[in-house]
Amino acid sequence: MRPARLSAGDTVALVAPSGPVPQDLLDTALPVLREWGVKVRIGAGVRASGPSYLSQPDKARAAEFTEAWLDPEVRCVLAARGGYGAQRMIDLLDWTALRAAGPKVLAGSSDVTALHRAVHTHLDLATLLSPMPASVLFDEAAAEHLRRTLFEPDHTRVLRAREPDVVAPGRALGVLVGGNLSLLASGVGTAEQGSARGGIVLLEDVTESAYRIDRMVTQLLRSGWFDGVRGIVLGSWAACGDPAEVRELLAERLSPLGVPVLSGFGFGHVAGSPTLPLGVSASLDTELGTLTLDSPVLA
Repeated sequence: MRPARLSAGDTVALVAPSGPVPQDLLDTALPVLREWGVKVRIGAGVRASGPSYLSQPDKARAAEFTEAWLDPEVRCVLAARGGYGAQRMIDLLDWTALRAAGPKVLAGSSDVTALHRAVHTHLDLATLLSPMPASVLFDEAAAEHLRRTLFEPDHTRVLRAREPDVVAPGRALGVLVGGNLSLLASGVGTAEQGSARGGIVLLEDVTESAYRIDRMVTQLLRSGWFDGVRGIVLGSWAACGDPAEVRELLAERLSPLGVPVLSGFGFGHVAGSPTLPLGVSASLDTELGTLTLDSPVLA
């Protein structure tokens, strides 16, 4: 299902399903969100502070997410930032109650990949792999593309690679899946992981050395997660060492799949990252360097 697009006056709920939220970055981003004409509801965990790498205990983060999703006024649940911890709260969510609340927009990236997978599995919803407000990467370009995707999704159906680099040429049609590599690899064996069969995979990560990227891709390959994949799109690999080494590694591990692979798309942990949909059908053209959605991600 495709959630409905946003309109002026709608309510966006900010939540912190993973790590603690830098308050200075949040305060800088809030006026930007409000300029969109939406009401911003801030969850308790977004303003929480403490020494832990988690914004709040697991039960509190799950309750914050649930409260936002069940609120009939909330149209979009937006993660304030990533970090770590989303997968720890997935089993604490009442998916029957969340489904009964009806379709809503889930937006976020990085660690939120775990929530995307869970929402796809339990609620059968398309979601948005998007930049998050409490991040140094939430710049003008990233914020504007997220706004257009939320309010004017007809105008974000064609997504273009920033610096297209064809690893394996071709065209493919499939459902967009994926997100952060480390979260996908750590999700192997869980109920929500699913597979890339019939899909075009989006992959990115940050601060991972080449051998760790190798290990995670190899785990996904050996587990069969890539079986039946139709295409692969590679985003940013910020602070992952020599870009040429990472590119060579990914080409060596992914090219044998025999599907189109396009690198240099420019999404993920990078300034100006576009918002990409997950769970909708799209076509990949490596020659043009484009992903074209069959229909807008939001209805």
